[in-house]
Order: sequence, then structure tokens, then C-alpha cells
Amino acid sequence: MNHNLFATFERRMAARGQAPFITTRKDITTREGRDYSYADALDVSARLAGALVAMGVTPGDRVAVQVDKSPEAILLYLACLKVGGVYLPLNTGYTAEEIRYFLGDAEPALFVCRPAALEAARAVAAACGDVRVETLGTAADGSLMEATAQATAHDTIIPRASDDLAAILYTSGTTGRSKGAMLTHANLGSNAASLVEAWRFTEQDRLIHALPIFHTHGLFVACNVILMAGASMRFLPKFDVDEIFEELAEGTTMMGVPTFYTRLLKDPRLTREACANMRLFTSGSAPLTAETHQDFEAATGHAILERYGMTETNMNTSNPYDGERIAGTVGMPLPGVEVRITERDSGHHEPLPQGQIGMLEVRGPNVFKGYWRMPEKTREELLEDGFFITGDLALIDERGYVQIVGRDKDLVISGGYNVYPKEVESHIDEMKGVVESAVIGLPHPDFGEGVTAVVVAEEGAALQEDAIIAALANKLAKYKQPKRVFFVDSLPRNTMGKVQKNQLREQFKATYQ
Repeated sequence: MNHNLFATFERRMAARGQAPFITTRKDITTREGRDYSYADALDVSARLAGALVAMGVTPGDRVAVQVDKSPEAILLYLACLKVGGVYLPLNTGYTAEEIRYFLGDAEPALFVCRPAALEAARAVAAACGDVRVETLGTAADGSLMEATAQATAHDTIIPRASDDLAAILYTSGTTGRSKGAMLTHANLGSNAASLVEAWRFTEQDRLIHALPIFHTHGLFVACNVILMAGASMRFLPKFDVDEIFEELAEGTTMMGVPTFYTRLLKDPRLTREACANMRLFTSGSAPLTAETHQDFEAATGHAILERYGMTETNMNTSNPYDGERIAGTVGMPLPGVEVRITERDSGHHEPLPQGQIGMLEVRGPNVFKGYWRMPEKTREELLEDGFFITGDLALIDERGYVQIVGRDKDLVISGGYNVYPKEVESHIDEMKGVVESAVIGLPHPDFGEGVTAVVVAEEGAALQEDAIIAALANKLAKYKQPKRVFFVDSLPRNTMGKVQKNQLREQFKATYQ
């Protein structure tokens, strides 16, 4: 049996035929949009697959992709699955310096970039073993689409085992070195099927898709669910409040991060009438405050469904579709997923009594295969019994709902994106006049957490906040850059010399309030 995830998708796509799959908004000047039916998507993805094969992509090869959001990027993902490739999406905010690491580590057979970035991409690719580079633009343009127009359709779905890799998504560790989470065809397929069931997706659904597609949320949660259900999605380039209000009348569901909902709540157009056609709003990638949950329900009559997932696992838990969606919780385990709370310091991984806070561990068909070329790190975090140590501190309440109460690591989640302090600190510490730095996340009304740097300067050094922020502009993606920089005489430490970031968070907690 062929366990290639594309085989599952193809059966659903073929059955849907001319039904809409992806539609885009009309261009302001041309008044034209790009619409793909399921039949169109099958046709173009087959020709894209043919182009990939002609470019030398073979089963197991990585295809790295850093492009702006477009329907064709999703068709490239499907084509990559079809030929047995391993899809490797990269954040569009990554700089050339950051891309160099990913290409060197993953050793892809092909790197697809934005047309405007071709020259820089070729320079980076040449330094990483002369990786082949092609381009893909937002108007179905670029060298990849030119090759696709000339390509012979690849009609064969390359056989894959359930445990074969379908994708690698990079996530960073607190050491700053990014880790490639290896996700299999079974990981992605089982999770999509569980979410279709849990969230009641049908062919009639129309998803308002305003998320990026280099992230597990916008790519695997959103797109895989739509494909599995045979539903449709309206592709928006990014989250724009005015566009969202235009789409609410015809949409049935929206997946978002807390920032989406805080911004919508500021608009007087957010009413029950505006959301009358919608059946479900979901939120994830960062904690949703109880206040936002309650205010949104009061304004619209809809209780946001909050869920919990990770790059390494896709989705683990969800508040119920039917039943109480409790603010401040991430619900209960999805079908087939197990969770346990263990004593974080004992190393024995014995479950704690209900209601006690400990380390959250998860097990299920959704849990990744391990970290790319990091066997030691894999053994540390993926236990022999199949449970994955999430690094999140949580408890399970008397109703069986999981509450995330904190992070064991110093991870900052800003606007739904993970920011690992060590990476930012390393760049700041290299600057002339800096003794050391500490990067923390502080409560932010729009982004959940604002990346904030606390710096100790050398005596006599004339360091300025603006200068430090400016110096990071070409070294780090925008979302990783500090929104504020503070200067202190020294960083607080414990008797073992460890910086006490909790004290810094307390000291500067009102920064963005």
C-alpha cells in the first residue's frame, strides 16, 4: 500500500473535480484573481511534479522553499509530496545569513526563492555546495513556473512508507542552533484526519486563510485539513482587518493567532451580524488571554476554539467543538493523542496527580520522527516509550482540560512566532561596547509577547537603543528583533551564576501596557 500523503489527497481532490479549492482576492488594478478548482490543482501539481523530476529531485530529497504566499506555493508542496520529496518551508523573514545555516544543514536538492532574491540566494546556495536555485513569485511567475509550463505531467505517485519523511520544519533550541523536526506522511495525515473530525469540517466549508504558509499552522493545520475535507479556502496575502470583514460574509471558518482577534476586537464592525455566516473561529500558536476570549464571545456570539500544538507534533489538544470552550485552557487530547504531566526534574517521567503542575509530554501518531541529524537531541526529547517532552509546563484540571502555565525554556512567542533568546543575545553580545545581554518576552497587547533586550554596556560606551535595533535589522528576521532595549548596570544572577530572567520580566513587565 502506498502511504504517500498525496495519494490520500488525490482521491479527495479527484472526487471534488471542478469544486473550488483555492481562490485569491482580485487585484486592484486588473480586477483579476487566481482561482484553482481541485481539478486545476491536480493538473498544475502534476506538471510541477514533472518539473521537479526534470530538475533532479528524487525520493527523499529536500526541497527548501522561501517564497511569498501564493496558491502555487501550495501546489509546489503537493508536487513535492507526489514525487517523494521532503518539503522544507522557510520563514520569509529569514536573512541570507540565516538561510545559509538551513541550506548547509538540510543539503536540499533544490532551493526555491522569490524572484527578487535570486542573486542573494545563488550566492548562499553556492557557498552551501552549489544547491540548484529556482524562483517562484506571487503572480504564478518565476523560473519554476516557466519550467512547469514546458514540463511533462508526472502522473505517478511515488510509493512512500508511512514512516518516510514528508517534511522538515526547523525549530530553534534555546542554544540558538535550529533543529529540523522530521515529520512523516503518517504524522501529517493522521493529524489532518483528526482535526477534520474534531472541528467538523465538510465540503461546504470556506476557510478564510490569512496565515503564513511556512509555519505548521498555516500550512499543515489549515491546508491539510481543507484538502482532507474537500473544502475551499480564500487565500489572503496577510492578515488585513478590512479584508477579513469583507470575507466574513462568505467564509465559514477562520484559523488565527491571538493577534488576529485582538485587532478585530478594536474594530466596531465586529458584530454578531458580521459573523452570522461563520461557524468556527480557532486560535493557536500563542496563548489567548481569557479577556480576549470573553470579549470576542460577547461581541460576536462565537467562543473562540483554542488548541495546542507544536512544530514537532502538529496539533495535540483542542477545546471541544460541542461542549464548553474554556478560556485559559487548550482543551483535551485529540483522538489518538495521549498527554501526561510529569515531575520536570526527576527524570522518571511518572505522571503527577491531577491538578499538579509539571512537564507536559505527548504521544501519538502525530509526534515527529526526531530531529534531522541530531540523534542525541532526539534521544533527550523523544523518549523510548514514544512520549515527547514538550518543554511546556502544564496541569490537567478536574474537567480533563489541559492548562499551559508556563514554558520550561526561555522561549518567547511574539505574534505566533517562536523567538529563541540565545540567538538574539548572541548577535547583541558581539556588538562593540556590549558586555552581555538578556532577551526576554514581556506582555504585549498586540503580539502576545514583545521581544525585549536588557543590555549591560562597557564603562564609557555610548550605546543607544535605536543603534542596537538598527544593527540587528540585517541579521535577524523582523519578528526576532527587539521592540525595546533597556540598559542596566548588571544582570541579576543566582548563586550559580544563572541570569534570573524572571526578575527582569518583573522589572520591565509594564513596558508595553
